[in-house]
Amino acid sequence: MSDESEVIVSRVGGLGRLTLNRPQALGALTTGMCVAMTDALLDWRDDPDLITVLIDHAGERGFCGGGDIRMLAESAAGDGKAAMTFFHTEYRLNHLLGDYPKPIVTVMDGITMGGGVGIALPSRYRIATERTRLAMPETGIGLFPDVGAGWFLPKLPGRIGLWMVLTGARLQASDCKYTGLATEVVSSKDLPGLKAALAKEPDEVERIVQERHADLGPPPLIAQQGTIDRLFDGDSVEAVVAALEADGSAWAKEQLEILRPKSPLSSKVSFRLIAGGLAPATLADDLVTEYRLAAHVAMQPDFREGVRAVIVDKDNAPVWNPATLAETSDALIDEMFAALPAGEEWSPLPTA
Repeated sequence: MSDESEVIVSRVGGLGRLTLNRPQALGALTTGMCVAMTDALLDWRDDPDLITVLIDHAGERGFCGGGDIRMLAESAAGDGKAAMTFFHTEYRLNHLLGDYPKPIVTVMDGITMGGGVGIALPSRYRIATERTRLAMPETGIGLFPDVGAGWFLPKLPGRIGLWMVLTGARLQASDCKYTGLATEVVSSKDLPGLKAALAKEPDEVERIVQERHADLGPPPLIAQQGTIDRLFDGDSVEAVVAALEADGSAWAKEQLEILRPKSPLSSKVSFRLIAGGLAPATLADDLVTEYRLAAHVAMQPDFREGVRAVIVDKDNAPVWNPATLAETSDALIDEMFAALPAGEEWSPLPTA
C-alpha cells in the first residue's frame, strides 16, 4: 500500500506492521481501515515466517481517537446500514485481534479512545507512553462504550471501569499500567528504537519491551482507588449520583459536574453493560451484546444530538431525550439490549 492509504500495511522479515494513517482525523477508524487490517491479519495468520505484528500510527497527535463518528451519525439519520456495516466489521476485527495466534504489539502513543481502545486491548502487548491519554467518552455523545468494553472494563480493579465510562475519564500511562490496560510503559523518544528492534528480532518481543521500560512515577489512580470503589459502588446510576452528592468532597463534586451533562440513556446503558452483572463468557459473547446495543442506541436521537453538540456545532449543549435519569425507564434500557431478528445478529469471522 502507498503512504496515502488510510492503513499502511508493511512487512520487514518476520514483523508485520499496520500503521493507522489518518493523522488529520486522529486516526479515526473507517470501515475500509477495519477491512484492510483484517485482510492483512488473515494473510499473516498462517504464514510461518511472520512472527509478530506491530500496530502503530502516523503523526504526532495520537494513536486513534475512535470511529468515524460523523459518518456513523449521518448514517443513523437515514437507514443506518453504513453504520451497522462499520460496527459489524469493526467488532470482527476486535475479535480477530483477541483470538490471534501470534503476538500483537500495539503502541498507544497519545490519544487512544473508543475504537482505538478496541484495537489495543485485545493485543498481547499494549505499550503506553507519557503522552498516552486513554478514555471511553461515549456517554458524552449519546453512544455507549463498545469494542469489547463489556468484556475488558469489568475486569479492572474495583469500580474503575464504571467510573471511566460514566465520566469519560482520561487515564495517563501509569494509570493504564496500574489497571492492566497497558502491559508496559515506554518513553515516546524510545519508540523508534523499539520498533527497529522488533523488526530485527521479532521473536524477542518480551525482552525488547522490558529493556525500554520507563518509570513515570506512582499512578494517580492509586490515591483515588478507595474513593472510586466506595462512591461508584451503587446498583444504579442514580445510586452513584446520590453517593457523590452525599459525600460532598471536592472530588465528588467534580465527578458530578462531569457526569451530569452526559446522556441519561447512554449512562444507564453503560452502567448495565459494565456493572450490571452480564458476565459474558467470552469476548465474542460480549460483542454480540454490543452489536445489539449498536443497532438500537445508534438509532436513538441522543446519538445524533450528541454528535451535533460536541462535534459538529460544538456548542456542548445537547438536549437529551429522555432528558433525565428519572425519565429513562428500565423498560427502555431493556429495549436497547433486545436481541436482533434472526440473521441480523453479529458473529465472528468464520474460522479457517
